Amino acid sequence: MTNLKELMLRPQRRTLAVAESLTCGRVQARIGMISGASEFFLGGITAYSLAQKVRHLGVERAAAERVNCVSAEVAEQMARGACKLFGSDVGVATTGYAEPSADWQVVEPFAWWALAHDLSGEKFTVRSGRVECPGVSRVAVQERVAEAAVAALISYLRELRG
Repeated sequence: MTNLKELMLRPQRRTLAVAESLTCGRVQARIGMISGASEFFLGGITAYSLAQKVRHLGVERAAAERVNCVSAEVAEQMARGACKLFGSDVGVATTGYAEPSADWQVVEPFAWWALAHDLSGEKFTVRSGRVECPGVSRVAVQERVAEAAVAALISYLRELRG
């Protein structure tokens, strides 16, 4: 994780914000464990409900309602929303199911992570990925997804370094 600080600050300084749902602050906690995180980490939000995702992160209500807030598109909107809310260069987001849901025909837990890099105020590079968690406990799902989101961030920052 200490690599994250170096990757955020060199060769140029970038700032980071996080928007979480499923992971309930676990991504923020991982970043906050880094000595000197205040040099690049601006903050985060746990927006668990649709109303809060819409209000604070600019998630499109109609699209999110159709998928119970769980899709690559919603995660990407949350990541862009984190950038806008905190004024950061990079945003990371998570959303998903920590447990099966009969109401939404979800048999096994899964989630989406997304990363948004604000290139010019309204032009973003966006990436997302799905994390499958069959047979995994609720807390283990949350931990696995947080780890996947941070790993994707580190991988992206390494690519930028070339």
